[in-house]
Amino acid sequence: MSNTINLLPSGGGANYRDPAVSPAGPTTTAPLDEATAERNAELVERFAAELYNAPADTILAWAHEYAPGPLVVTLSMENTVLAELAERHLPGADFLFLDTEYHFPETLDVAAEVERRYPGHRLVRATAQLTRAEQDEVYGPNLYLREPSACCRMRKVEPLAVHMSPYVGWITGLRRADGPTRAEAPALSLDATGRLKISPLVTWSLEDTEAFERDNDLIIHPLTRQGYPSIGCATCTMPVAEGEDPRAGRWAFANKTECGLHE
Repeated sequence: MSNTINLLPSGGGANYRDPAVSPAGPTTTAPLDEATAERNAELVERFAAELYNAPADTILAWAHEYAPGPLVVTLSMENTVLAELAERHLPGADFLFLDTEYHFPETLDVAAEVERRYPGHRLVRATAQLTRAEQDEVYGPNLYLREPSACCRMRKVEPLAVHMSPYVGWITGLRRADGPTRAEAPALSLDATGRLKISPLVTWSLEDTEAFERDNDLIIHPLTRQGYPSIGCATCTMPVAEGEDPRAGRWAFANKTECGLHE
């Protein structure tokens, strides 16, 4: 990414909307019914410690048995390990992909391949209220550089929240090895809405992930073999040096390490 990009809107910048104010439309998750919320809390209280270091297969088998309703598998398309594991342990579960409109073309190619390879799972593509062009018009160009947290909120956090409403919980690809902000991530917890947040890969290393991909002939995101161990939007992701924090290339231009989905 060139550091010569003009970060400030030109021509009528004073008329752009404050990025702290999201566009009109839904931004939150519908509340769970009281019985489901109570059941989720009971499950976390009872099983979180037991599952903390459990293998992925055990965690997903638990989720299939105990979740009091439908779960959704969130896929960044950085890898397709969760899609493969869901095929084995969560038959019929929806897949959810946050299509920010800022992705690498390779990421979109992986999403299309996932849809073809796992036809038993509906791929839900969550998009923001505004298209990329509309966001530029309303908030000014290069919002991801000027206010990256606002851009992530509108293009990731809020779309995820809206699309999470039909589900009692979600399966995430969090790995403790991905960096200090995730070093103590639980395998099972409650999110802010009381939904189950289940992370079966928390104990996996990058090497474990690559070995599973190789052993199971999974769809490979080509950039993960080109110095991109952690992949987000093309505008905000850079390659990292060998041995560097895998997430060091995310928002390298800003004091930011998370998009807000796991905060």
